[in-house]
Amino acid sequence: MKKMLNKLITTALLAFLMCLPTSANARATIDTSVAKLQSIDKVTARTLTFEVDVGATVKFGSLYIKIQACRKAPDIEEPESAAFMQVWEVNDEDTEDEKANWVYSGWMFASSPGLSAMDHPIYDVWVLECKDKQKAEPAAMEGDALEGEGLVDDKDAPSQPEIDE
Repeated sequence: MKKMLNKLITTALLAFLMCLPTSANARATIDTSVAKLQSIDKVTARTLTFEVDVGATVKFGSLYIKIQACRKAPDIEEPESAAFMQVWEVNDEDTEDEKANWVYSGWMFASSPGLSAMDHPIYDVWVLECKDKQKAEPAAMEGDALEGEGLVDDKDAPSQPEIDE
């Protein structure tokens, strides 16, 4: 009787475990090659929407934005995109002593940009979506871009600030 009960419990437990999704499937995300971002200058209400390749840097105002990773949920799950962004600001561009300061570094979620929002008095940047493309097209900028804004070659981008420990 005891062996039969143990077998029954074991069989029920295995059946239950087989019905659960595996942790790999439950938490799977898809790495993408392009992040679509939107930005606003809060003083002038100027907006810009642009696509950035993962690993590339773009400039908006005095901000430099580098996308380190962009991931989205599989099609069968609730839509969600998240990008790991590093944002720094360079002040005094007209002087030789350019000073770079961190503005934001972390994951930002498209569905909840306020969850880990960038805090800047003039500019706001948020993720719209992560998507796959061969390359982001530089002409894929929508809005009123000023001269010098948009995709920046890594050799022309100012160095990221030092990390304070």
